[in-house]
Amino acid sequence: MTVSAVSIKLPVMINHAILKELEGVVGQDNLLTSRADLVCYSYDATGQSFMPDAVVLPANTGEVSQIVRIANKYRLPVIPRGAGSGFAGGSVPVRSGIVIHLSRLNKIIEIDTENLIAVVEPSVVTGVFQDEVEKLGLFYPPDPASLKFSTIGGNASTGAGGPRAVKYGVTRDYILGLEVVTPTGEVINTGGKTVKRATGYDLTRLMVGSEGTLGTITKLIIRLIPLPEGKKTMTAIFSSAEDAARTVSDIIRSKVIPTTLEFLDRNTLACVKGNLEMELPVNAGAMLLIEIDGDNLVLDRQEGRIKEACLKNGADEFNVAADKVEADNLWKARRGASPSMLKFWPGKISEDIVVPRNMIPEMVKRLDTIADKHNLTIASFGHAGDGNLHVNIRVDKKNAEDMKRANEAIKDIFKATVELEGAISGEHGIGMSKAPYLKMQLSDAEIGMMKAIKKALDPNNIMNPGKIFD
Repeated sequence: MTVSAVSIKLPVMINHAILKELEGVVGQDNLLTSRADLVCYSYDATGQSFMPDAVVLPANTGEVSQIVRIANKYRLPVIPRGAGSGFAGGSVPVRSGIVIHLSRLNKIIEIDTENLIAVVEPSVVTGVFQDEVEKLGLFYPPDPASLKFSTIGGNASTGAGGPRAVKYGVTRDYILGLEVVTPTGEVINTGGKTVKRATGYDLTRLMVGSEGTLGTITKLIIRLIPLPEGKKTMTAIFSSAEDAARTVSDIIRSKVIPTTLEFLDRNTLACVKGNLEMELPVNAGAMLLIEIDGDNLVLDRQEGRIKEACLKNGADEFNVAADKVEADNLWKARRGASPSMLKFWPGKISEDIVVPRNMIPEMVKRLDTIADKHNLTIASFGHAGDGNLHVNIRVDKKNAEDMKRANEAIKDIFKATVELEGAISGEHGIGMSKAPYLKMQLSDAEIGMMKAIKKALDPNNIMNPGKIFD
């Protein structure tokens, strides 16, 4: 039987001619090919590293479009990249190819105080954007722990959340529209500057959280809200992690929705205490960090209800930050939880799970059981107000036995999460790290539908291949 030699067009390896095409788009200074340069774009916060063939730094949407068209013509992988701070391997060039580093698309184009919207490019740093809108009395609530360096485009691509999600929601709740370069190089605009829009499929929501597998975001239209008048920051110390976890639901049941409701367990507190020299009771088993905001007239009443719920559930201490400096120091401890672990541990594996809020006490119990079963140290902290826990496993990544036990523990953690009707990723995405576990969460039909969408929009599978689907 004879097979036609022209029935399938195979991908080609990047070569000098293709590099010249890319150089013609972005210029010599914005095309990186030396090994020293490529290494900088080969990894993210997971520590996994895969070398790209080239890195391009486009200046505008038109250049992104031309780059993608070249990549699609030659079937070369394209990996959009922001700050590279993700925890799931989403921006790692696992199949080599062209990294589109969007650092030059970093402008705040417009802040509209009449319609409460802003238009920004994807590499605007989240914390910088928050500072700018707050100068105008406005508020952009999403606040991932990485807000000092992560970008709004990256936050949108991964569906990032943050501590304030319990009251205000996550990044996708503030994205009204997008400018996106499709996998074939067309430029589309999804959504718009109006809150209401019922014209066909919601392509904005489809793109948010798609981790660069369906297109490259080059502009975002963001919804803003008025800046709250005041806020209070509180801590409650518990001897028992389960008591702290149970308090979370009781606070919500008291008809108070805190801005943030953070949980730090005993092992997390031990690292934070050692790193930041925090004063904590010897018997501290867990801490809740609670913040409320709104009109000053109602804050005192809300504080009283929160204090009552904490003391009813066995809190040993309940304190209110005296001023902004004290509150900032408490948040420094919370945001420094992960770095503090790395200071005292040989290494760690971090997982991002979410369960219904009332299942947090049960999840905390199961984490203790899993740690004992596999003879591991597990520390958890995170956004207890919305059920989102960051589970950290102490591990020496150079020790094969350590890694084997840790990987078995991860399976048990995800199994428990799904059994409690939760999700194996709350805000970090799937990337490549969690792709092998996706079938624990989704049915074959659900995964099949996602793959069909991917195939329809990206027929040559050039956009961030190797991510989400194992």
